[in-house]
Amino acid sequence: MLFSASIYSFFSAIRKGELTPLSSIAKAKELGFDAVEAVDFVNFGDCATQEERLQRAAELKAEAEKCGLVFSSYATGADFLNGSGGDTQAEIQRVKENVDIAAALGAPRMRHDITQGYKGEKACSYESLIPVLAQAVREVADYAASKGVMTMTENHGFFSQDSDRVEKLYTAVNHPNFALLCDMGNFMCADENPALAVARVAPYTRYVHAKDFIWRSYNDADPGEGAFQTRGGNYLRGTIVGQGNVPVKQCLHILKASGYDGVIAIEFEGMEPAVDAMRIGLANLKRYWSEV
Repeated sequence: MLFSASIYSFFSAIRKGELTPLSSIAKAKELGFDAVEAVDFVNFGDCATQEERLQRAAELKAEAEKCGLVFSSYATGADFLNGSGGDTQAEIQRVKENVDIAAALGAPRMRHDITQGYKGEKACSYESLIPVLAQAVREVADYAASKGVMTMTENHGFFSQDSDRVEKLYTAVNHPNFALLCDMGNFMCADENPALAVARVAPYTRYVHAKDFIWRSYNDADPGEGAFQTRGGNYLRGTIVGQGNVPVKQCLHILKASGYDGVIAIEFEGMEPAVDAMRIGLANLKRYWSEV
């Protein structure tokens, strides 16, 4: 079992100037993590060209190696319906270029989004779009296999978030180099019970995000700054792993019972100081895993 830190978890500290994307790697090592996860807009947001991104990837990899860490994964955005001006083939090519970034990092996995779906008059069901989406995902997975990178999608982005939707997509893609990233907290964004959702996708899970949220009903008072609304209008605010309403320990039990023994990466997006949140969250996560 490896415990990884998503560099996105340090984003609030990075914006305050307390850390940089590069120094976050050493901080993760100091906190006791085994690996780090790179994120496109955090680590490469200021790079204008693919050449610059590849150079940055080499620098990040060298820093991780100096700290005795590895990159467990690389996360990038994607929208195979609306991205690249609505040109699906151009978006596929753009995502393939991100596969090259993952390979340069030495990351054995890359997570990409699927789509935000169509809005307004073009709106249609997720299931009706699966054939087009599955073909795009399959093309990327096939290319990534040649680079030694497994591709994954995460339950993320509201439209491609429910456990039954990502399960159907996984089944339709039917590619040995494509799997699911199970984010135990993100199911709440679609108003889904995390434990039941994790139980559904556990057989297809090859990577895990440990995340926690504080949940409030729509009928409660709006909690204000730091909170956002779920698809059904309830309120969520990110918090330290183990201090919110996500049944983290139960989700870990379900994953372990299914045979999962891969990487668990903390993705923190709360208002608490990032370094303290990651330190406390890692201690909780390690304790829960040992107890289930």
